[in-house]
Amino acid sequence: MRQTSEVALLQLGFILHLFIGSTLAGSAIIAALLMGHDAVTPILIAAAVGFVAAFPVTYALTRKLLESQ
Repeated sequence: MRQTSEVALLQLGFILHLFIGSTLAGSAIIAALLMGHDAVTPILIAAAVGFVAAFPVTYALTRKLLESQ
């Protein structure tokens, strides 16, 4: 039973991270552009920060969704 929930956690986590990661990365890119950083390096850093910040958000949301079942 535990193994099944871990597989479900991974599958749901991958799908959620696809959407959450792109949303946070896109928001970070827009924030960087609004602050006047129009070079490639700050934009890539902002995208990476948004992508990495999505991991704990995805984990927390996935755990919450699986606990509610």
